[in-house]
Amino acid sequence: MDFLPVLKAIILGIVEGVTEFLPISSTGHLILVNQWVSFDPAFTKLFDVIIQLGAILAVVVYFRNEICPCTAPKEKRPEIFALWKKLLIGVLPAIVLGALFASKIEEKLFNPLTVSIALVIGGVALVMIEKRKHKEVFTSIKQLGVKTVLLIGLFQCLAMIPGTSRSAATIIGALLLGASRVVAVEFSFFLAIPTMIAASGYTLIKHWQNLSSMDFALLAVGFLTAFFVAYLVISQFMQFIRKHSLAVFGHYRIILGILILLFLN
Repeated sequence: MDFLPVLKAIILGIVEGVTEFLPISSTGHLILVNQWVSFDPAFTKLFDVIIQLGAILAVVVYFRNEICPCTAPKEKRPEIFALWKKLLIGVLPAIVLGALFASKIEEKLFNPLTVSIALVIGGVALVMIEKRKHKEVFTSIKQLGVKTVLLIGLFQCLAMIPGTSRSAATIIGALLLGASRVVAVEFSFFLAIPTMIAASGYTLIKHWQNLSSMDFALLAVGFLTAFFVAYLVISQFMQFIRKHSLAVFGHYRIILGILILLFLN
């Protein structure tokens, strides 16, 4: 096996694992990195979507006691089933709007300029939200009602614009609706599971017949890299948000977005 494609898969897997659950846009970072590290255009699009499943698996493993009814005590299973009901409701807007507009958005907006603008706007939003006086209405996911979950799902749809960040969109939405920072982040993690499985599964079903054994090997390398890196990031991020503001990620987004705009000019 040629080592250069494997190295590319590892690099992109690291980028995905680091950025998927931080509110800084994994898709935006992959689009930027793809300017220098990528495969052929068709496989790059597939690769960038499929390796997200590795990051999602990290969430499932890390939060297995909270989201897996098969391994949970019998008395906790109703709570887990209630959580999955909320996740399925929350993912509905993304499924509907994604089916209607995803192809057109990908065609028109998947470029560094859009990413840079979305990074800056999302960064400003994060900084402003963290500066305001936050009233915590929901201190556990169990308190989130159907209406609130559906509204968070609508916020998530903003992430169809590359550079927005699915994580940032859901966290910002949850914070604005009164969730605590920990609840906002955890629900963002959980909501990613059905969202990314639907997107990645659809892409794989659509293209798997055209893949070679080398393609599958590269997908496996990227998948596993994204999984291990994402697992480490999740564990550190959960500790971070209990003591620190999310504004640092807003500042990072603003600086990165401005640097990209300057580079494009």
